[in-house]
Amino acid sequence: MQPKVRTCLGFKDEAEEAARFYVSVIPDSVFEGAFRRAPDGPAIMVSFTLAGTPYQALNMGCDTTRNEAFSISVMTKDQRETDEIWEKLLAGGGSEIQCSWLKDRYGLCWQIVPEALPRMFMDEDRAAAERAFQAMLGMVKIDIAKVEAAFRGDSA
Repeated sequence: MQPKVRTCLGFKDEAEEAARFYVSVIPDSVFEGAFRRAPDGPAIMVSFTLAGTPYQALNMGCDTTRNEAFSISVMTKDQRETDEIWEKLLAGGGSEIQCSWLKDRYGLCWQIVPEALPRMFMDEDRAAAERAFQAMLGMVKIDIAKVEAAFRGDSA
């Protein structure tokens, strides 16, 4: 059964390339298929799922504008997964932003968020949560050990 709602990402002409790249980076993802006007022609629209979330990508034939107002957030289980996804998304021309944000080579913004981060931010100990938040503000890619140390109140 087709999902009732999918987020559509517009590209000039790299929809299939980008979708296949994203599926290769995010665990438990699948490229579902492509619509082509001719069997050997370029894809016009592709469907894919990233870790259970459905997307489609559309070749619009014109330059698209992207900014941080739209991003895909990926929850990671640990530092190894955070580092791995971060590096893969930056490969080929991406750029780091700050506070777990990056922009990939297609201009799409991502948040790579270790699952420990929201847990600490929502803790009932508001002082500890604030220390963790302040530590995160000084980072680009999240260093979980440093945020956890700040949360505990450990001095550097």
